[in-house]
Amino acid sequence: MAGAAGTLLLAVALLVVIDGPTEHARTWIELGDLRVTLGVRLDGAAALVAVAVAAVALAVQVYSVAYLRRGPDDDVEVDHRYPPYAAQISLFTGAMLLVVVSGDLIPLLVGWEVMGACSYLLIAHDRRLPQAPAAAMKAFLVTRFGDVGFLLGIALLGVSAGSFRIADVLAHDHATGTLTAACLLLLAGVAGKSAQFPLHTWLPDAMAGPTPISALIHAATMVAAGVYAVTRLYPLFEAAPVALAVLGVMGAITLLLGAFAATAQDDLKRVLAWSTVSQIGYMTGALAVGSSSAALFHLLTHAAFKALLFLAAGAVIHAVGTTLMSGMGGLRRQMPVTFWCTLIGLGALAGVPPLSGFFSKEGVLAAAEDAARHGGGPAPAWVGWLVWLAGLVGVAVTAWYATRLLLRTFLGTSRAPLAHPHDPPAAMRWPILLLAVPAALLGLAGFTPALTDRLDPTDGGGELVHLGPELLLPLALLLIGAGLAGWRWRRDPTADPATALGPLRPVFAAAFRLDDVQHTLVVRPVVGLARLARTGDERVVDGAVEGSGRAAAGLGGALAALHRAALPRAAVAVLAGVLLIGLAAALVGGVA
Repeated sequence: MAGAAGTLLLAVALLVVIDGPTEHARTWIELGDLRVTLGVRLDGAAALVAVAVAAVALAVQVYSVAYLRRGPDDDVEVDHRYPPYAAQISLFTGAMLLVVVSGDLIPLLVGWEVMGACSYLLIAHDRRLPQAPAAAMKAFLVTRFGDVGFLLGIALLGVSAGSFRIADVLAHDHATGTLTAACLLLLAGVAGKSAQFPLHTWLPDAMAGPTPISALIHAATMVAAGVYAVTRLYPLFEAAPVALAVLGVMGAITLLLGAFAATAQDDLKRVLAWSTVSQIGYMTGALAVGSSSAALFHLLTHAAFKALLFLAAGAVIHAVGTTLMSGMGGLRRQMPVTFWCTLIGLGALAGVPPLSGFFSKEGVLAAAEDAARHGGGPAPAWVGWLVWLAGLVGVAVTAWYATRLLLRTFLGTSRAPLAHPHDPPAAMRWPILLLAVPAALLGLAGFTPALTDRLDPTDGGGELVHLGPELLLPLALLLIGAGLAGWRWRRDPTADPATALGPLRPVFAAAFRLDDVQHTLVVRPVVGLARLARTGDERVVDGAVEGSGRAAAGLGGALAALHRAALPRAAVAVLAGVLLIGLAAALVGGVA
């Protein structure tokens, strides 16, 4: 915890003093003309993201002390595995910070992979849950699948530039085909780490991990790493419009997929998990239309309000003893602090003005609309239209499921299995309260040219937020989405508004059954291939080895049998010889 606090202070100091990009590097490995360096590459964007990572990590560590090591008023057994949990959180945070400040692609890759290992350990932390090991393994394997592409993309860029130093890679004049192939390979890793279609399926299952870990993964580390990696190498992607078009399609599909899937979940944490999938889609969409500053701005506001929502959800789960909204309700009066903080977080998530998510989401939609109407960006105009339309639909759907979550959890009649739910203890309450401040106010920083200059100096220091008539459509969609959920609830406060989805509800709840598709198209063939390989190994390889052994043993047995059969004949021959010799001797003696 002290380390996280110190890291936050250093990150804030860096943010204050940094004035333009700076880099410090030393050669680490030199293989002929290929060079790997150790060092840092710092700029305004790196400093801002470092502050967000350190702030959320500190909040999670403080919160975890009470969440995992329950207070004296709780009749719950203390989690004696807190020390490894705390160590893994610290390693997780350090790995993300390595990705943020690294000046070379190889150390960046090290941080990238260490995060994957830490996510596996932390998701599987609660060994009492039977689904935790499977969820951890799924997260590890799905992200590793994407990381193969990420590794190959880094290797291709490094070999092409003769160096893995980011400045050298960006300055090198790569061949068009090489650059496009490398960027597409990098996107495979981005899809895995940031849970984007088609490698998004691991993130909802990762809810088997402790709730504070969900806050850390969803808000400031793992899922943010993919978006940040693209911004770090954004000049390469700008020169590869095919890769940006793929990124735009991937982001638009994921945005809608996550939003619709969130509408039908009963598990509180899974609603927030699918929400993360959708919101990361906004960020990748912004990158696809040429606005890395809008993507990073939404990354920062999302880090604040999503960490707030997960920690508030943990307080609710801690109070009522279930993750299911069908077992909640009526908690507003019993948990007023948690209620108001959740209201701020959900408002920011839905884009309610003047909360932070309203301004950052407006920046994404404005960038997409500008790219659609005027073109001139690195990607084709149709990518702008796709991201803009998907983003508008996402506004309405997000407002709907955010309103449903609030109504089902805090309003109506109580369905909680515990009789006396209450706000969390101070160690859990203060991180929630402190995160509510940036969740509410961080969006106002979008009006300051200084923020834009730090996020992307090439934007010329303009404002990230431009209020104008184009805001009317998103606001109208927001009101429609929230109003429909509220109207359905008012008709029958005891019913789940998701019943209005009718036959689509199980489809949305299963996330369009893409997990089953992935299982059919990938898992089953791989398992079948593994079984075939095992059968071949057992019957061909092992069969040949064991067959040669059996043949040798058979040959030895045959020889032994022959040997045993020859012994009586040999004895008879010896006896006959002795008799003949005796007879011969007797005859000779008689004659004499």
